[in-house]
Amino acid sequence: MNKLIAALCCVLLVAAPVLAQDKGKAEPEKKAPSAAQKKQQDRMRACNAQAGEKKLAGDARKKFMSECLKG
Repeated sequence: MNKLIAALCCVLLVAAPVLAQDKGKAEPEKKAPSAAQKKQQDRMRACNAQAGEKKLAGDARKKFMSECLKG
């Protein structure tokens, strides 16, 4: 009986690293942004650059960005 318990412990020690591997969980591929998302990202970059040029900060920057992003 003791030999059986010892054998099971050895098997578990050997099998534990094998069971812990994530073989099936690869990183999902990122999709390219849609045309609408790309347009919004471009608008955000442009508005952010304008706010930076004007050296806006805090509430003034938030207000400017909101108005700028509305179009």
